[in-house]
Amino acid sequence: MRNFSKPRMSSQLLRQLRGLLFLALFTAPGALPSAFAHGGEIEVGGGARGPVQLSAAQQKAIALQLAPASFRPLSTELNLNGEVQLQPNRQADVSLRISGQIKALYANLGETVRAGQRLALVQSRLVGDPPPSVTINAPMSGVIDARNAVVGQAVEPNTVLFHISDRSQVFVVASVYEEDIGKIKPGQETRVRVLSYPKQVFTGKVTLIDPNLDPLNRTVKVWVQLANPQGLLKPNMFARASVILRANEAALTIPNGAIIEANGEKFVFVRNGGKYNRVEVSIGAKDDEYSEITDGLVPGDEVVTQGNRQIYTMWLTGGQPKAGE
Repeated sequence: MRNFSKPRMSSQLLRQLRGLLFLALFTAPGALPSAFAHGGEIEVGGGARGPVQLSAAQQKAIALQLAPASFRPLSTELNLNGEVQLQPNRQADVSLRISGQIKALYANLGETVRAGQRLALVQSRLVGDPPPSVTINAPMSGVIDARNAVVGQAVEPNTVLFHISDRSQVFVVASVYEEDIGKIKPGQETRVRVLSYPKQVFTGKVTLIDPNLDPLNRTVKVWVQLANPQGLLKPNMFARASVILRANEAALTIPNGAIIEANGEKFVFVRNGGKYNRVEVSIGAKDDEYSEITDGLVPGDEVVTQGNRQIYTMWLTGGQPKAGE
């Protein structure tokens, strides 16, 4: 029997609805002179925009969280799109110099082989009793990524039976737009991510910059060499390469979630005792979690990382707690 009980709302959805209600209370046209906001009455009006003060109940209602401005390594990066490719010098075709017939196969598609390992036995068409046979061996170590042979197949000279690739090192070939070419130099450290392993970072270096520019899309190709000991990186995978242009081992940083952008400005809310001040900041380098602060904060400043948008709404309306709260 089907269960027609009402589904529970997720905690995330409840928080979003609560935030929308909070926003509506303070920004809707014709809002009342005052509104009850999670345990405290807030005066709403067009007064001077100054520090925002919250009661303990209000802080709990918006799940207020803080983080200090602190030093950590952070780099200025240029992000590029590319794809994984095999290195040309780490591939080999396995072919014949004689005409004959395949009598036996000793390796299959996807197998890892070592240099000199037996791959196939081919019986020559030369006259003899018995006809002479030739053993085909692997010319290098690697993975068999193509096999074009079956037992009994007739083969001619230069017939490619196998393709072997050494994938212990690969390239990521990325495209650099014309205006960024001057930022790229051989030897620059690069961090690479792929969709298949989103939490894993592969490190490599820029080894080659194409001397030619593509006239259609105005880009230059860049080759980044990566170690691939586990074979996780496979040809044609989409890759996101971040070339490190400048490394700072002691950048003053805050979490990205603390920063609000509005009207062309970037700012945060900093706790000052029981109040929260709006402070404009200048941003330097940035990664997935943190942003470098080049102006506006000092080490130890506590910034709001959760609840900052609700505080911003109050700041916009000039909201202040009523006397006695």
